[in-house]
Amino acid sequence: MPNQEPPLLTRREDLFSQLESQSNYDIAIVGGGATGLGLALDAASRGYRVVLVESDDFSKGTSSRSTKLVHGGVRYLAQGNIALVREALHERCTLLKNAPHIAQPLAFVLPSYTWWEKAFYGIGLTIYDVLAGKSGLGKTAFLSQEETVSCLPSVRTEALCGGVKYWDGQFNDSKLALALARSAALEGALLLNYTQAVKLRYQGDQISGLSCTDQLTGRSYEIQARCVVNATGVWVDALREQDGASKAIVAPSQGVHIVVDSKFLPGHTGLMIPKTKDGRVLFAVPWLGKVILGTTDTPRHDLAKEPLAFEEEIDFILNEAARYLRHPPTRNDVTSIWVGLRPLVKPSKEEGENTKTLSREHVVLVARSGLVTVTGGKWTTYRAMAEDVMSKCLEHQLLLSKQATGTEHLKLVGAKNLDMPLVSICEPEGLHSYGDEQHFVNSLPGHDVWLYEGFNEAMVRFSAKYEYAVTVEDVLARRSRLLFLDAKLAAKVALRVGAILFEETNIDPNVNEFLALAKNYSLT
Repeated sequence: MPNQEPPLLTRREDLFSQLESQSNYDIAIVGGGATGLGLALDAASRGYRVVLVESDDFSKGTSSRSTKLVHGGVRYLAQGNIALVREALHERCTLLKNAPHIAQPLAFVLPSYTWWEKAFYGIGLTIYDVLAGKSGLGKTAFLSQEETVSCLPSVRTEALCGGVKYWDGQFNDSKLALALARSAALEGALLLNYTQAVKLRYQGDQISGLSCTDQLTGRSYEIQARCVVNATGVWVDALREQDGASKAIVAPSQGVHIVVDSKFLPGHTGLMIPKTKDGRVLFAVPWLGKVILGTTDTPRHDLAKEPLAFEEEIDFILNEAARYLRHPPTRNDVTSIWVGLRPLVKPSKEEGENTKTLSREHVVLVARSGLVTVTGGKWTTYRAMAEDVMSKCLEHQLLLSKQATGTEHLKLVGAKNLDMPLVSICEPEGLHSYGDEQHFVNSLPGHDVWLYEGFNEAMVRFSAKYEYAVTVEDVLARRSRLLFLDAKLAAKVALRVGAILFEETNIDPNVNEFLALAKNYSLT
């Protein structure tokens, strides 16, 4: 292992001291999900003074609740959106190169139970390969019945005609969000979680910054900025309303995911159901020692931070899984369930309640006041979205032009000096999840005291020291993914995690709040 600079410390007192000593920035970003963090990294890498505020924890919302796929969008191909597919396939390849410890290729198989499915979907996925070009991860292959069963040992074999194998990517979404945040900090950006943007500030009729509040202390701060970007996901309309906008641009859609033991889909191959009974796409994805089943696409009219699944969504996922698996899971087999809200962009003309037809592309809007709003899109294209936002800011002269260095070849934290064999993301969490920072974790107290498989006390301390963690939820939901994998086990270790956090931060880790939350992630 080559000599490395130690990770940047993320003590809240130091971060807010920095904010007090420098309150004037080129760009202030509101929202610490994939979009905001990607933008912070892009802007900081170009030499701009960047501050980002997030009212909760980084990736608390949609950005930690994805299907864990880095994909070009097979469904978008079916919709004829070739440009979006091409962009996503290119960005997929870029991400896998820049963060290989947390983003990797994964093979998927579409089982076929009618003679025409194999040919139909195989041709479509071959086009997918062609569009990928040099960014392809592997060739699409037509499989016999025996080959299909070899890839998917638990697949239902009655009437099975074979299958189609194709390649996409998988990743650890909240780990990637943290890597973006920490990489942006290395480039000079100041990032603050649990910091609420309370009010936009104006000079005349132009945006000049914002007022924010530290949610943990109640202290208020003023930020001056040449440019303010609204990257708050499904919540963008709230800030736009404050700026005088009257028309909402986001139609939230709910996606539910169910987690079960790996015995229901053993191995390192995902299962794709290309067309459910109601025309959706459903995945079974091996991930961190478990299997994710999802997702749904249900319109929502509220913006809950912790939305709950509808009973019909749970039934839908389990029933569809039962069509393809010999021994399908039941409600009693679910170890965790979580729900995310997609910030889908409303069409110019009303298209009713069918969110499946709404665009997955992002939009960037610049208001007369100069407020920049970005929403829509997906994890895979976060980097391209950031570039688009920066282009719009420069086009509208909200920022002074600087030499663009680009982030296409910028290795993220954990991958800067990575010279060790990679462990599949299908495997349980462990020291390997930290990439080239493993030795820093091992240098902390408790590296030999394991709280559960793949996570020790030193990792809790690392989360507090270097990964902005404050609460038990921060650690067990996003630095570790235990809440998303096994909610009951997460509740069992919460007290010890809270004690270690308090030792490191002297901040209330909200153990009781986490225990109440964990109940919502369990069906039994």
